[in-house]
Amino acid sequence: MLDWFRFVLTAVLMLAGLFVLLVGVVSQYRFRYVLNRMHAASMGDSLGMLLVLTGLCISQNDGWVILKYLLTALFLWLTSPTGSHLIARLELTTNEHPEQEMEMIDL
Repeated sequence: MLDWFRFVLTAVLMLAGLFVLLVGVVSQYRFRYVLNRMHAASMGDSLGMLLVLTGLCISQNDGWVILKYLLTALFLWLTSPTGSHLIARLELTTNEHPEQEMEMIDL
């Protein structure tokens, strides 16, 4: 009974993760501006990979394999936002007229 529950929970989490990753890929073609594309890609990658790796952790019995999955998730959660931030900063500093492509709000 417990193995069946683990299998179903693993399948649900992995399918949800694949759906989020697919939405992130489709959003690359939907949005026109680079910052919108980057935001959708980084959010989709982070959440999708977290769901997939959580599903894989639930399906495993070996502690070392689970530790590897958790370290992979930690690495992805640290590097994806950092890379996205650097790309966004580069776009804003090199684009001469960003107000033509997005709404600028003065704080």
